[in-house]
Amino acid sequence: MRTVLYPGSFDPVTNGHIDVIRRASAIFDRVVVAVAHNSEKNALFTTDERIELIRKACPELSNIEVSTFDGLMVDSLQKFQATAVIRGLRAVSDFEYEFQMALMNRGLNPRCETLFMMPSPEYSFVSSRLIKEIAKCGGSIGKFVPPCVEDAMRKKFAGMKI
Repeated sequence: MRTVLYPGSFDPVTNGHIDVIRRASAIFDRVVVAVAHNSEKNALFTTDERIELIRKACPELSNIEVSTFDGLMVDSLQKFQATAVIRGLRAVSDFEYEFQMALMNRGLNPRCETLFMMPSPEYSFVSSRLIKEIAKCGGSIGKFVPPCVEDAMRKKFAGMKI
């Protein structure tokens, strides 16, 4: 069974993330979407909330597993029995960071292969950071995130003073 690991913070999961998950699920037998748990980051959603939002966003995909990891991502390869890591690249600006990370991961684990996948063009500018900023200011995010995420963000920001 060919398993790929798709790690990220997914705070929140966007349509760009879902696009990569769907396309990876067509290529690999099993896609493990691994939500990073980092207590030092000030995430909008808890790890459990992010896992649940990803599950709700793609219920039709029977070959995805949503889990969590902390520490080094390369250590999770063995835990999930993954043969590769998939990373999304939205723009050239993402490439330098992701390239360095891929080389560092291979330095830590020579069997760590990284595959880069570009989202569909309509999602190439979408980022979780921008989505949070738009939602915080009361803007419409419906075309950038799954409906379950839009609802969850509306609830998070309800009554918040900006």
